[in-house]
Amino acid sequence: MLLEHDRIVLTANIPEEGLEAGDVGVIVHIHPQHAAYEVEFFSLDGNTVTVATVMAEQARAVTNQDVTHARIIRAAV
Repeated sequence: MLLEHDRIVLTANIPEEGLEAGDVGVIVHIHPQHAAYEVEFFSLDGNTVTVATVMAEQARAVTNQDVTHARIIRAAV
């Protein structure tokens, strides 16, 4: 079960937020029954990129087999 302050990995793109599958964020709020999460996404220098609503099926827990990967973010449309 995902908890507040856990890091998550997106499993689906969220184009309206400029987010792609594989992006990593931190849960800052859990919606009832863990149906969705408010997740804060950061640039590698620690600045907030966006806070987005992420449905439970769009996220998974970070594992010890994950590696950070850098990409240049696109502005949300």
